Amino acid sequence: MSKVVLITGGSSGIGKSVGEFLHQKGYLVFGTSRNPEKIQGSVFPLVALDVRDVGSIHKAVSEIIGKTGRLDVVINNAGVGITGPIEEIPTAEIKNNFETNLFGPIEVMKAVLPQMRLQKSGLIINITSIAGYMGLPYRGVYSASKGALELITEALRMETKSFGIHITNVAPGDFATNIAAGRYHAPVIKGSAYETPYGNTLQEMNTHVDSGSNPNEMAEAIYSIMQNPSPKIHYKVGAFMQKFSIVLKRALPDKVYEKMLMNHYKL
Repeated sequence: MSKVVLITGGSSGIGKSVGEFLHQKGYLVFGTSRNPEKIQGSVFPLVALDVRDVGSIHKAVSEIIGKTGRLDVVINNAGVGITGPIEEIPTAEIKNNFETNLFGPIEVMKAVLPQMRLQKSGLIINITSIAGYMGLPYRGVYSASKGALELITEALRMETKSFGIHITNVAPGDFATNIAAGRYHAPVIKGSAYETPYGNTLQEMNTHVDSGSNPNEMAEAIYSIMQNPSPKIHYKVGAFMQKFSIVLKRALPDKVYEKMLMNHYKL
């Protein structure tokens, strides 16, 4: 029987690319969307799931297990971007970002772990971000939510290893997806102390996403991880300089690295 794969946020972007790639490789793929009835032409089935709604998570997981009798791989891909000066981002938007990028994946893992424990096998892949390794100006909330998921993964991986379950992180850099259109942008406020630097940084961030790598690179990387019987804790996928920035952060004095980032963002 084909291995069963669940991908949250499987209707567009990286999730869709990964799902299509795994479907072609013969996996039984289920994607999720908050409104699957609005999605046309998906090559794999989509089930309704909102990672901010625990009830919908358990309903979707139960539906998939009811149809297949098992759950082999879970890819926590659903997430949202957020930009803005931390001082000016509404607290409600900060909480929504953490609900989607951190608490949602935690609830998905809590929902699928009993089945994987029963099987004595399973793989959970959390899609984080290279941005989660550093506090980036005007992306601080996003960096924090993804960085927190990296640490949760490290801890949960040790807690579940004796059950035959593997958990890993995959941190992508910038990929050419529609994430910029879906992220929350704090408005550039006329006369704000942040008007010019934030406005310039926002324009540069959107350019990076538009000129990002092909999301099929992520699909191939995730497929490769799935073939590994003992996956690593962390993987990074993206342009060389984006991955190298993590190495520099570890190697350089804090203030030198901070100065490098400020120069990059022209702050």
